[in-house]
Amino acid sequence: MTAPEAIDALRKAFPDAIIDSVVFREEHTAVVDVAQLFEILTHCKEVLGFNYLIDISSLDHEGQEPRFEMVYELYALGAHTHLRVRARVSEDHLEVPSVSGLWATADWHEREVFDMMGIRFAEHPDLRRILMWEGYPFYPLRKEFPLAGKPSEMPEVAFSGVAPLEGGPFVTQPSTAGNIAREPRARS
Repeated sequence: MTAPEAIDALRKAFPDAIIDSVVFREEHTAVVDVAQLFEILTHCKEVLGFNYLIDISSLDHEGQEPRFEMVYELYALGAHTHLRVRARVSEDHLEVPSVSGLWATADWHEREVFDMMGIRFAEHPDLRRILMWEGYPFYPLRKEFPLAGKPSEMPEVAFSGVAPLEGGPFVTQPSTAGNIAREPRARS
């Protein structure tokens, strides 16, 4: 099954829930109603054969409503087909269903989205922060989060100043040498 055929099949199975379909650079996206997101993703796996969840991410469209958007990257291993499913999420109701029961790989992806954006996943088996410490009051990938960071009450755990990248051990040095010689590990 190709991605356009998968989107047509979704339109037939969920005629009121498929809001739009988008093709950009030969990648196909189904924009769906968040109220039927779980049923649509279940259908994608169990009926359409999208047996691999590549990634889950989220977008912040600050100033628009719904403000947030969930993005699911699906792949059908047998058919070698990629499909993107997107659903807009209102700031008033920042919760979507967990798909960790469908794809085990969703567990950590959902925890990362929760940690960085504050979107909760209903019925997630272990929804806790994965990168920031418990009790951290902010969501670093939201647009209102300043690039320079926020002051921390725990300076020994995390600093909020500008990261000292220039000349650091993981920074490639500009020169006329080839890529291998410029690699940070070549300096050690």
